[in-house]
Amino acid sequence: MTMNTSVKSTALEPGRGASFWNKLTSNYGMVLLTIGLFVLFAALRPDTFASLLNFQLLASSKAVLLILAIAVTIPMVTGKIDLSIGYGVGLWQVMALSWQIEGLDYRLVIVLVIVGGGVIGLLNALLVELAQVDAFIATLATGQVIFAVTYWYTGGRQVTDSDGARAVAFDELSRWSLGPIPGPFVIAIVLALVVWIVLDYFPVGRYLYAVGANPAAATLTGIARRKYVVGAMVASGMLTGVAGILLASRQAGVAQANIGPEYLLPALAAAFLGSTTIRPGRVNGLGTILGVTIATIGISGLQQLFPGQFYLEPLFNGLTLVAAITIASLATRRRTTRADAAPLTDGSTTSGTGSPGTGSPGTGSPGTGSPGTGSPGTGSPGTGSPGTGSPGTVPETSDVTPSESTTRTTTARKDIS
Repeated sequence: MTMNTSVKSTALEPGRGASFWNKLTSNYGMVLLTIGLFVLFAALRPDTFASLLNFQLLASSKAVLLILAIAVTIPMVTGKIDLSIGYGVGLWQVMALSWQIEGLDYRLVIVLVIVGGGVIGLLNALLVELAQVDAFIATLATGQVIFAVTYWYTGGRQVTDSDGARAVAFDELSRWSLGPIPGPFVIAIVLALVVWIVLDYFPVGRYLYAVGANPAAATLTGIARRKYVVGAMVASGMLTGVAGILLASRQAGVAQANIGPEYLLPALAAAFLGSTTIRPGRVNGLGTILGVTIATIGISGLQQLFPGQFYLEPLFNGLTLVAAITIASLATRRRTTRADAAPLTDGSTTSGTGSPGTGSPGTGSPGTGSPGTGSPGTGSPGTGSPGTGSPGTVPETSDVTPSESTTRTTTARKDIS
């Protein structure tokens, strides 16, 4: 069965005739939910939740999560997934501190970490594209190897800068602010907005969406599918390196090998949750930002309502991920059903205004009607004298060629005369 699928059709936005309420709830229902949760928690805990201090703490602590959520979003646009980001951020926060303790300049360390993240992304891409290993399996295996390397390098112990070898400027990466807004949050939001703009308004973004929507069709239209998948995986790895730098900067000279994997599930939940809003049915940058926002508001509000309940964060993340995947799955089925039900335009049916009739030939003198204007070869002409009945319909196919049609018509006219 041929399906009316395209890059645009993967976004389950209401049609032109949809009501305003349908458009509002379908595209921006998650935005309304976020506002509702904020108002609810602000009313229940007005002294602590809706305070500037709470905003600063949340914005600073969730900056790493936002960068990782954007990192996992880019491969998802191409139909792949990168499960190595949680383990990668753990490795790079260890290396960012360790290399400075060994005497490397912090600026060189930043470059090495970002390039190293890109190399891991390239390895993931080679496994996915050249070895044709499923992205889920390939990146999960890569993540486990990275986790093992981290433990091997640290010996399972904390890395501590007890002598103050790290640069003061490195710690300032997580301490500076733009007015009341923490600097790490500014870095994260700028990166997220850049990714959103590139995906939505630049040709490379449209190509990435095309690859994710239909890889075979993208290849047939001339898009270098493999190149864009590799680029997406490399970009994901580099963003993971940036997140590792900010994480190491925030920890004030201490790095632990087991830090990192706990970021994976919240990042995935935010990306999947973001695919259900703004552009429903399609992973998008703004949706991912909103996914991180709603998770942050929900967890912070619940923890303030029920202090000391440490199970709330993993419970919220797990339920959110299940809900987001369920909504996305239902949305995909709805799109597929709607695409299958849409009529296909076929140019093979042609209507003529004067094609030969299908009635029996007449026995009288030739008719006085003018010949039809339809194109030859789309119907079989009668073999007798022209009839006086109304013209018939044109069959879709015919075994008579245009030259044979002309010959038979000429012979019939000679017989009449």
